[in-house]
Amino acid sequence: MFRLGLKRWLHACAVCLLAVVMLGAEPSSRFNKVGHQMMCACGCGQVLLECNHVGCPDSDRMIGELRAQINAGGTDTSILNWFAAKYGATILAAPIRGGFDNVAWIAPMAVFLLATVGVGFLIRMWTLRSGRHVPVSAAGPDVGGNELRERIRRETEY
Repeated sequence: MFRLGLKRWLHACAVCLLAVVMLGAEPSSRFNKVGHQMMCACGCGQVLLECNHVGCPDSDRMIGELRAQINAGGTDTSILNWFAAKYGATILAAPIRGGFDNVAWIAPMAVFLLATVGVGFLIRMWTLRSGRHVPVSAAGPDVGGNELRERIRRETEY
């Protein structure tokens, strides 16, 4: 009984592994992946494969160049580098990871963390410099005490 269950689990795992591996086997999936990592050069601000301008002067030409680069057998990174060299770095929807472009991925998080630490340090310095800690009660300050309460009660009576 145990061997039959183990055999079924192994078959199920093999089918799942085969399905995962075959998901990327379609040739157009690579075209879609790379095409969605670039912007159209016409200035519309849309992704290359989603540019919907009627008579766009750039998208058809760029899509043809993308098909030619993929058919030539270039890697995704080399294709993106080729387009960046031809049209400029603004053609990329996101910076390519690697080299100096890592700064574009790391800098925002580093600035956020440094700002958070800096604000914490500044608050700590302010509290240490003041030299005194004023306790705050939930009822508010006790200015005048009972005399003030009695005066307020008298003034608000009908």
